[in-house]
Amino acid sequence: MDIDGLMEALRGRAALAPKLGYRVKFDLGDDGVILFDGTGNAASVAAEDGEADSTLTLSPDSLEKMIAGALDPTFAYMTGKLKIGGSMGVALKLAAMLED
Repeated sequence: MDIDGLMEALRGRAALAPKLGYRVKFDLGDDGVILFDGTGNAASVAAEDGEADSTLTLSPDSLEKMIAGALDPTFAYMTGKLKIGGSMGVALKLAAMLED
């Protein structure tokens, strides 16, 4: 899945979840960056860099699998497929959103 497809999938998940209240950056390496802004009434997802409460570094394939429910975020973290920078608490809230 390309970055546009990943952004659409994240928008779909965010629409079904309660307000996150934080900004999260997905660093996909050479494939780009996705900034998830859950601070407004409706979540904003864009392919842009910016300040975030937490930064998740992972491959596009791992993000796609997490969104689809095929990869548990905790398992991804424990096996090194996911690296977290910034607030671990925010990352855990986002993981709960992705698991629902």
